[in-house]
Amino acid sequence: MKTYLRILQYARPWAAFLPQYLLYTVLTIFFSIGNFTLIIPLLKVLFDKTDKVPLQAPEQLPSFRPTIQWVTDTFNYFFADVLAARGKLGALAFVCIVVVMSVLLSNVFRYLSLRLLAKVRARVIQNLRHDLYHRIIGLQLSFFSNERKGDLMSRFTSDVQEVETSVVNTMTAVIKEPLTIVAYFVVLFHISVPLTLFTLILLPISGGVIAGVAKRLRTQAKQSQSTLGTMLSVIDETLGGIRVIKAFNAQDYIKGKFEDQNNQYARTSRAIDNTRDLASPFSEFAGVSVVAGLLYFGGTLILGGQSSLNGETFIGYVILFSQVLTPAKALSSSFGNIQRGLVAGERVLSIIDTESIIRDKPNAEVLPPFEQQIELRNLQFAYGDTPVLQDINLTIEKGKTVALVGPSGGGKSTLADLLPRFYDPTGGQMLIDGHDVRDCTIHSVRDQMGIVTQESILFNDTIFNNIRFNTQATESEVIEAARIANAHDFITATPEGYQTIIGDRGSRLSGGQRQRLSIARAILRNPPILILDEATSALDTESEKLVQEALTRLMQNRTSLVIAHRLSTVQHADEIVVLQHGRIVERGTHEELIRHEGGLYKRLSLMQTTNAALV
Repeated sequence: MKTYLRILQYARPWAAFLPQYLLYTVLTIFFSIGNFTLIIPLLKVLFDKTDKVPLQAPEQLPSFRPTIQWVTDTFNYFFADVLAARGKLGALAFVCIVVVMSVLLSNVFRYLSLRLLAKVRARVIQNLRHDLYHRIIGLQLSFFSNERKGDLMSRFTSDVQEVETSVVNTMTAVIKEPLTIVAYFVVLFHISVPLTLFTLILLPISGGVIAGVAKRLRTQAKQSQSTLGTMLSVIDETLGGIRVIKAFNAQDYIKGKFEDQNNQYARTSRAIDNTRDLASPFSEFAGVSVVAGLLYFGGTLILGGQSSLNGETFIGYVILFSQVLTPAKALSSSFGNIQRGLVAGERVLSIIDTESIIRDKPNAEVLPPFEQQIELRNLQFAYGDTPVLQDINLTIEKGKTVALVGPSGGGKSTLADLLPRFYDPTGGQMLIDGHDVRDCTIHSVRDQMGIVTQESILFNDTIFNNIRFNTQATESEVIEAARIANAHDFITATPEGYQTIIGDRGSRLSGGQRQRLSIARAILRNPPILILDEATSALDTESEKLVQEALTRLMQNRTSLVIAHRLSTVQHADEIVVLQHGRIVERGTHEELIRHEGGLYKRLSLMQTTNAALV
């Protein structure tokens, strides 16, 4: 119930629809009940063989009172008037006209309530997706390394869809059906208290069985949604790694992996459907059993002369009670249907409730424009209990280039990720012009940085929009950035130039072309601080030359932190810092480090020189 109410919070403001929806619902119920209560006077007309008026009618129009008796007396007044003036055929026509009008009004108000509910449903799902997307955008990078992308996609798609289908669509059952049942029982109690009390005997038994079915559905739904998330992850990995799958002839292996999840999902879905479908037949069986018992019990009372009800009223009572089965059946079915949606809602809300570890402090300041230096003071970082960086002390003066080199796993990329606050250090300080970046807003820190990574992250859009990304640059500025990045020539050679769609993640371009677009994007941003994370390591010689030229232009008059495995690309850095096992083991210029006998940098340089010579 807590999850259900939480989901309904996304329909706020309730005042905009709830009073109107309740009004439409009450009017729908009123006219629906009126359709069947009219059966009683109709039967009296048909079965009575005398010429007298077959009902007790008031002599004058009753004054308004919000009671069932007022409705009955008012109808009887007009009915008796028509019967006296036009006879039984006229009364029969009168009742039929009233029934038609009552059915018309009932369905008109029912349509208006459904139309209003559709608007609410759209608002709930829109707001739910809004909060989910905004929360995911704001979460720290470490969250995504611990989550499957396919599972996150399933929460955006199937889980939200399940919430719409199973939870929001049942709002009509949760609100309307209980009101309908209560209204019917008020009328039934008005007609006969003993008969109505008898019909309530089996309700606790039915409720207990339905509650058990709902609890079982909830457990099965959790397993189903989890399996679907895993299956979507397999699909995502398949699409992303299709080249490797084909190269290793692993089609059968990956098919088997998918089929395991697909079969498990089919089994759990089948079990859910079987359990959910049990609620409706059981409620119908219970309802028919009550009707049969009602016929027997009521019949004995009437035949034994123990009830004031006559035959026509009893038949009308039975018909009216049979209509209670419809909302009761809908209500029991909704309890079964809602369980899967509640589990999906919990999965969505669990992401929305996840707080980002990396966030602004309450009184965070805006980082002023970069003027002097970046200082890492006794910096430490750990993933859980595993230390990655220890006692890092480093100063990068404005306009200088500092290179980070060393063996893989030494902490170079982690150090670069700390500067734009993708992660926060677990110890020490990271200062920009004396301001601790943790005391500044994330936006103002990242606004002064440009990042070019080994993997070019591009979007399935035009070349122009990828370069212009999140800026208000003009066409001429975009073209100038492309020229500086050595990208203009290959862009103009494409069929549609800057308006060419580059495909998913830039799949229609080569690695060097993608990287040059990334550099053009960074150039257009014009950041004072530049972070280059192995920007040329995945390129061929010709592409590397073009990219390196573009990077050299990009780094002019900027403060740069460069991560490189190829030492030849950082020989002209103002300072080279060698990291090993999370610590600085050497530092200096290329000439200074190469003269250090037995040093790690010299050993790495010799290894790369030897490998290049062998090639």
